[in-house]
Amino acid sequence: MPLPHFLVIGAPKAGTTALHAALQQHPGLHLPHVKEPKFFLTDGPPPTRGGPGDAPTYREHVWRRADYEALFAGAPPGALLGEATPFYLYDLDAQRRIHALIPHAKLIAILRDPVERAHSNWTHLWSAGLEPIGDVVRACADERRRIAAGWAHFWHYVGLGRYGEQLAHLYTLFPRDQVLVFRYRDLVDRPAETLDRITGFLGVERGLVTEVPRENVTAHPEQDGRHRLLAAATRTARFLPHGLERALNGRLEHLIQRRGKSRRPLTWEQRRALIPYFAKDVELLQQVTGADFSDWLQPRERSGGLVGARPPGQRQARNGRPKQG
Repeated sequence: MPLPHFLVIGAPKAGTTALHAALQQHPGLHLPHVKEPKFFLTDGPPPTRGGPGDAPTYREHVWRRADYEALFAGAPPGALLGEATPFYLYDLDAQRRIHALIPHAKLIAILRDPVERAHSNWTHLWSAGLEPIGDVVRACADERRRIAAGWAHFWHYVGLGRYGEQLAHLYTLFPRDQVLVFRYRDLVDRPAETLDRITGFLGVERGLVTEVPRENVTAHPEQDGRHRLLAAATRTARFLPHGLERALNGRLEHLIQRRGKSRRPLTWEQRRALIPYFAKDVELLQQVTGADFSDWLQPRERSGGLVGARPPGQRQARNGRPKQG
């Protein structure tokens, strides 16, 4: 049975969902309908407990090898196989598992300003009714407690953005010519050029994919009584049977986000409070890559995600499930 030739390994909230959708349009590539199967995150069944919303996400892990290989079974003859799980870069054990099973795989890493990434990550969970703290700075300060309590990777707002540590480890396993690293802003500002760079790296024809779809756009519900009530119901739903929980959460998510505004940019005060979490790692990242990332430690002229308002009818992505309308 087949295994992937390439992986999009990171980082979360750095355009991996949009890139997955774009690469699915290339006739020489095959990516499964399930984004983020998370196969390499465990050696067996995933945990059963964690933070708010973690249990249903764990149940969606594709952790059995036969199930994982089945994701690629319908590929056209000769197509390169790939998948996108953006936690693989962060999880050092996952890096080792990838090397053990598919050591010749090509790896794609998208790096986003870590402060912006943390804010987008927090907003994603806030708009889903799962994040209990209504301020990104205070939520980041709570990270150590959450990790100690076993909350899943997606709650690690700070840790997920320490790319220097992650790439330094990755390069002890894989040669650099098997790893493509680029900035999220390249995908936003120069999509055709960046997609050509990616397809060239993978060794398939360039120029066939030129646009990045609008995917996984995060709304920003107001912090009011309605949001608090619906969010509390969402967090309580995790104690229900799986089928009922999933149905209820879908309805609650829709109600929470129905009147949500476009995601708000960070204030300079918030950015200034979060930069110290990443300053030393940015220095390491520059040493590891030889590139200049010093702008990540400065004020930004603009902030925000890939696009502003969410396309009509689109739901926020949830890791591990097929894309839905």
